[in-house]
Amino acid sequence: MTLSGNIHSIESMGTVDGPGVRFVVFFKGCPMRCLYCHNPDTWDNNKADMISADEILEKYESVKEFFKNGGLTATGGEPLLQIDFLIELFKKARAKNIHTALDTSGILFNKNNTEKFDELIKYTNLVLLDIKHIDPNKHKKITGFCNSNVLDFAKYLSDNNIPVWIRHVIVRGLTDDKKDLKNLGLFLKTLKNIKALDILPYHNMAVEKYEKLNIDYPLKDTLPSDKNDTLKARNIILEAMKSDD
Repeated sequence: MTLSGNIHSIESMGTVDGPGVRFVVFFKGCPMRCLYCHNPDTWDNNKADMISADEILEKYESVKEFFKNGGLTATGGEPLLQIDFLIELFKKARAKNIHTALDTSGILFNKNNTEKFDELIKYTNLVLLDIKHIDPNKHKKITGFCNSNVLDFAKYLSDNNIPVWIRHVIVRGLTDDKKDLKNLGLFLKTLKNIKALDILPYHNMAVEKYEKLNIDYPLKDTLPSDKNDTLKARNIILEAMKSDD
């Protein structure tokens, strides 16, 4: 049976969603409500543009000359909400020798039931894992969920030698505490599959989206972070990753 994915949109020239220039597929639906989310228009899983994996790959093939050093990235929303379709898409992409990257929070991972994840990683070249916060209580404050599934997913990917880019957004007063950053580094130190560490500055460029959707923007009084904020945070994390603790 051919599956269809509930897709919000497709970007054909993504440059920040994995290596090279990417064909980025935005999946609809996300269980989390991150305070600094910049894609609130992808939250709900009401049927949008239902599209098959073959149709997506046809679109990819039509512009594939731009992706010689890139590939296809599934993002959202949360792609793992549609894991069956995601598996089909990545399986067919890999059959065409297309590099596949999954941008996810890992929040839907269940270490006691990994059957579908075991299938998915067969066709996944790279995971962009967004760790919102290392502290479980602060993670819940930011997202509405504890981070246990996220950290379990990180360990699972490490155990299975799936390359990972770690992402962490620096929000003043929320994710920039030195102790938390050190603890994040100590956790990352236990993983053997990290290929990149992206420390990203918080921005408020999504305010207009929230206004159009009639959603209150929760961080309206929070100033954007800058390069200095992210550099300091990255150094703290890296120092912990290299420590003997």
